[in-house]
Amino acid sequence: MNIEKIESEIIEEFEMFDDWMQKYEYLIEVGKSLTLIDPQFKTEKNTIKGCQSLVWLHSELKDGFVIYTADSDAIITKGMVALMIRVLSNHTPDEIISSKLDFVEKIGLTKHLSPTRSNGLVSMIKQMKLDAIAYKAKV
Repeated sequence: MNIEKIESEIIEEFEMFDDWMQKYEYLIEVGKSLTLIDPQFKTEKNTIKGCQSLVWLHSELKDGFVIYTADSDAIITKGMVALMIRVLSNHTPDEIISSKLDFVEKIGLTKHLSPTRSNGLVSMIKQMKLDAIAYKAKV
């Protein structure tokens, strides 16, 4: 499934909820489904800088597709990174690099996050795209 289709699914899922408390609860549930990073990758090198909470992100290239795993010590942040992984993982570096990630704005995430969480989300996206750029350079 392409990135835009996954984004559309997420937008539809968030439209089912009437208020942001319900959306936060859903985000927490999404975080519970996150495929966790292997403990060996929970290192300083894999920590997302700019996040208020601890977030570890690991990526690897398998058969031309970037695979991300992550974890966080905060439940909302874990949900945010789980959404990003759902959208970007298992895609080619080119697809990831060119993705616009419009869903973040369309579901209202940027408006309803604290400034520090919003900065953390931007840092996550930036790191995921940087990893894709690095893999593209190696191919």
